[in-house]
Amino acid sequence: MATLSSVINVNVPVKVKEEATNLFNSLGLNMSTAINMFLVKSINEWGIPFEVSAPKPSKELLEALQEGEDIMNGKIQTKTYHNVKEMFEELDKDFSEDV
Repeated sequence: MATLSSVINVNVPVKVKEEATNLFNSLGLNMSTAINMFLVKSINEWGIPFEVSAPKPSKELLEALQEGEDIMNGKIQTKTYHNVKEMFEELDKDFSEDV
């Protein structure tokens, strides 16, 4: 019994194709087999077989990013050090005061 096949043309960045080809070759697969595996897995799971989402930054990350911008824009003054030794001495001092 002959297997029917269909051609799918997909445009991808050259670098993506090169890296994917290297990965699949290291797994003993060619591009066509790997894509077929993805399609069958998608059908079996009735969806994309991995999470697809836009990363949402946490409140803490957004606050830290804002604080960094405020420091860079001079809205917040921070302590500066001339070298790492000076910074660690200050940290040791702060730590021993807290204990």
